[in-house]
Amino acid sequence: MSEPAGGAKLSHVDATGRARMVDVTAKAETERMARARGVIRMLPETVNAIRRNEAPKGDVLGVARTAGVMAAKRTAELIPLCHSLPLTDADVTLELDDDLPGVRAEAVARTVGRTGVEMEAIVAVSVALITVYDMAKAIDKTMVLGEIELVEKRGGTSGR
Repeated sequence: MSEPAGGAKLSHVDATGRARMVDVTAKAETERMARARGVIRMLPETVNAIRRNEAPKGDVLGVARTAGVMAAKRTAELIPLCHSLPLTDADVTLELDDDLPGVRAEAVARTVGRTGVEMEAIVAVSVALITVYDMAKAIDKTMVLGEIELVEKRGGTSGR
């Protein structure tokens, strides 16, 4: 493996410096969980339209929640060096927040496997928020996605 400045070995780079998928064959299977969150800020009128289910495309939060779960299940197709994982759970929660104003999103992904589900949780939140944008853009083109972050992970050798 190549070594960056500071001497730490890069896990996704082979001896010649080429990007590669990490070999997790020797790792033990453990229960793994990751939680991510993010927000989309919008005009107060947009929050109210979503609350009243008056967006032109329909049920904004319901469709976005489904899109987030679907995205978690397809993360390996989107992120080139991610392992394809059999998720045991993918849950997306969307909450209107008048103080933002906007929508807060949280996703939890779980599996029993040899590698973590951090990317699945982050992708789920991202796609859920992008879907909120798509569903409401006809009434508000000023929306801004942000603060997408991994807030918790459990499992594997590093634990929590």
